[in-house]
Amino acid sequence: MKYVLLLFISICTIDCYSQHLKLKKRVSNALNGSDFSRSIRDSSLSLEDRESIIFNEIRSGNIPRFYRKLSVIRDTAMIIGQLQTIRYYVLPDFLAIGSDSDYFYCPMRPQLAQKVADFLDCSLPTRKISDRIYHTAKVKMMPQPIPPSKAMITVPVFERHTRMVQQQREQSIKQFPLGSLVAGNKKDVVISNMIFNSKNQLRVAIYGWHKPDGKAIQPLHNGHTTDHVDYSHGIRLVQNKLWINGKKSTLRAILGSETLHPLLSDEGMISKAYYPVE
Repeated sequence: MKYVLLLFISICTIDCYSQHLKLKKRVSNALNGSDFSRSIRDSSLSLEDRESIIFNEIRSGNIPRFYRKLSVIRDTAMIIGQLQTIRYYVLPDFLAIGSDSDYFYCPMRPQLAQKVADFLDCSLPTRKISDRIYHTAKVKMMPQPIPPSKAMITVPVFERHTRMVQQQREQSIKQFPLGSLVAGNKKDVVISNMIFNSKNQLRVAIYGWHKPDGKAIQPLHNGHTTDHVDYSHGIRLVQNKLWINGKKSTLRAILGSETLHPLLSDEGMISKAYYPVE
């Protein structure tokens, strides 16, 4: 009886720590990743129209099943002489549309990424969170850049990079099945104090694409307008709800805290931890 009780407590503890996206169940006739990407290939489709289609697919629940269980990230920091611990949850991979067997990585403007994050009670990561995800990831993938060209912002190149990433992922799938925490396959679109440049112009902030030594190929960069969406951009969602020393809090509250922000940010407080959504 004692061992049964201990097993029950253990299961309950694991379940308490388990976190999932609050999203509709994917319907059986939803488009798979290949069919969806073909549906948005039309060069006459505006970026605004394409992103409206993307949002509707996500809102309807058309993302793979293995994305729905979030991965835990833990970290610590010594703050004012006291060790602080944090636990938060992230997507196990960069956001994609489709099924477990056929999914399409979906680059998007940061405004849409923020809209999706808000819809799912999530946030985009900071640079420090991106580093921590890579450190924690069970699957550390080798970055696969495609030579720069005008085509890098087109859907066919998005599709090409999706296939490249998936082929590499297949090499570790037996040891680490779908749903394992993956990193190194895309750059992160991040929240940062650099979202607005020195002229107060809105920019997309990108960071990451870590190499096996843990160093990021892409330093924190805000040189592009938000309309620049290329194949290398990945959207990683971080659940807003988190735990500090076992007590519930929120990502924005910690980023805006004068004392606790080092747990999530290496660039100081981030008081506006979001992109403006039209």
